Amino acid sequence: MTKANLLWIDLEMTGLDPVVDEIVEVGAIATDFNFTKVAEYEVAIKTDTDFMRRRMVGEFWEKNAATRDALITASSADTAKELSVVESELIQFVHDNFDMASPIYLAGNSIHQDRKFIERAWPKLDQMLSYRMLDVSAWKIIFEHYGVKFTKPEYHRATSDIIGSIEELKYYLKRVKLPRAKGDINNTDNKVEED
Repeated sequence: MTKANLLWIDLEMTGLDPVVDEIVEVGAIATDFNFTKVAEYEVAIKTDTDFMRRRMVGEFWEKNAATRDALITASSADTAKELSVVESELIQFVHDNFDMASPIYLAGNSIHQDRKFIERAWPKLDQMLSYRMLDVSAWKIIFEHYGVKFTKPEYHRATSDIIGSIEELKYYLKRVKLPRAKGDINNTDNKVEED
């Protein structure tokens, strides 16, 4: 079975404050370094509807009212799960799809923000992840500085946003000259050293 290298995660939250706000949806896609999907996971988190309505206000949510309403509906549905259950399922997802002897890299757009919520809500999952992360937004900053812009669809739903992030990174990688991949048997001139 093919093992994944990258754990792409996207969280939809009631807001950006990891102390006050809550995760309402999580998507995860496990891929190799060629961005080939190995496995996928998505679930809505059980969240108090009144709390969601109080927190999901302001210009951003008014602009994305249909998405907000869909998230509220999903989080109150019978298929929504408790945070603790989701952490157990995500841990199993990692065990099933990754080589546990290798680093598990968290990947996504502005993934440092999602990581703050992961640290608080799912500490056991957080401990499994490498301190190194693949943040597509770092690539965005550099490429936009040079006038290269990727227009990523903004669905604000977990799995769709991950797919958009993967497409965005592929777009940037097409614009740089890469050496042959580490482990390529024909690769004699590309020595990669760990720091």
